[in-house]
Amino acid sequence: MPNRPRALALLRRVRLPRTRAGQRRAVQALVLLCVLGLLPATWLRLSTADRLVPAGAASVPSAPVALVFGAGLWDGEPSPYLAHRLDAAVELYERGTVRAVLVSGDNSRHDYDEPDAMRAYLAARGVPKKRIVADYAGFDTWDSCARAARVFGVRRALLVSQDFHIRRAAALCEAAGIDAYGVPVPEPRDATWFFGGVRELPSAAKAALDATFTPDPHFLGPRERGVQRALASAE
Repeated sequence: MPNRPRALALLRRVRLPRTRAGQRRAVQALVLLCVLGLLPATWLRLSTADRLVPAGAASVPSAPVALVFGAGLWDGEPSPYLAHRLDAAVELYERGTVRAVLVSGDNSRHDYDEPDAMRAYLAARGVPKKRIVADYAGFDTWDSCARAARVFGVRRALLVSQDFHIRRAAALCEAAGIDAYGVPVPEPRDATWFFGGVRELPSAAKAALDATFTPDPHFLGPRERGVQRALASAE
């Protein structure tokens, strides 16, 4: 009868390399997943490196339109993040950097109307109503960019959003056919900002797919001449 301790020791020596090999493969798979997960974010950073201009910078290029992306309502009013985006758009308009503002947000329910709340906010701060155009089907960033190009005929625009989101917006609007520059709105590095930054990781993967395949937005609809009329009123 074989010596039991020696048999167990031999079994351990046989299994140990297999265990280490399995662990090594698991680590390699984890590293690969991390690399793949970071590729879309890296693509966004590299592809938009020359497309971001701080809002207060003297070098902000002029454009016919500022495109402001929705960021939620609080009791029917723009959330703080959305209000900061709109404040930046007001500054761009007052400086003559843009001649019209296209506000794009969610109005999928009767009791939730981002674009009209954005229009009211801008108008209360001095932007003429005839220079404000509303897109009621900007359900996500790609929809806002695609509809700006295909429905409203925007070919050049300044994009206004927080710094953690602006790269994705710039890349997607470029993919939609808009000559776009992003104006990042600074925010304190608080919990909301960090949450937004973390959320950008999976959103970057979706952005890569949208930029590659350029699908139709959730709701395309007919062409609208609101932007053209707003620009004509500025001449």
